[in-house]
Amino acid sequence: MPAFSDPSDQQNCVQWPLPPELPPDWASAQPILRLGVMASGAGSNFEALVQACTYGRLQAEVALLVVNNPGCGAQQRAERLAIPCQVHDHRSVANRAALDQALVAAFQAAGVDVVVMAGWMRVVTSTLIGAFPERLINIHPSLLPSFRGLDAVGQALAAGVTLAGCTAHLVCEEVDAGRILVQAAVPVLATDDHASLSARIQRQEHRILPLAVALTAQHLTAQQLAAQG
Repeated sequence: MPAFSDPSDQQNCVQWPLPPELPPDWASAQPILRLGVMASGAGSNFEALVQACTYGRLQAEVALLVVNNPGCGAQQRAERLAIPCQVHDHRSVANRAALDQALVAAFQAAGVDVVVMAGWMRVVTSTLIGAFPERLINIHPSLLPSFRGLDAVGQALAAGVTLAGCTAHLVCEEVDAGRILVQAAVPVLATDDHASLSARIQRQEHRILPLAVALTAQHLTAQQLAAQG
């Protein structure tokens, strides 16, 4: 049996959990989730979320993008996609908590339900985490708990692993240690370098991040129903 024959296989990956099978009218029965997105770099995961919303794979809308690097690729994508964007340069504030307080204010003013760190290259504090409990999601390019922190792809290559991947997880105060929502694994090829493995992992990030948001929304809805009943 060939490797990676799992039904979730798209461009040689194994994903868990699998996307749920939904009835044709599922979208009309779901409330529209308002997303806030945080990005520091090129913004491909941000655009993947926007596309998932646009094409009905995610019953949500991106209400606000926040970037910390003026002129970065994510900001340029927001302009092209007509998504509201704010720049909050970390170099212009006194500390991490002050930056996070500004982010909380921006997301609350935009009526955001869930916040997604889509390539946000800053450690966040309890100020942001506490404002969005169980509603702050991060995407990380490793199969956590392996290779936490910076340059996870480089860490994986240096370790000589044969499987790498990505993880969407809830954010807690310990870096890359929150509850795992979705993971996807990809093979590490003998010919791989940092760029080729990063590209293979990133394709899976684009797939699993919208699912992680959907799973979070389902969990929040279940909590609300339990509180009402």
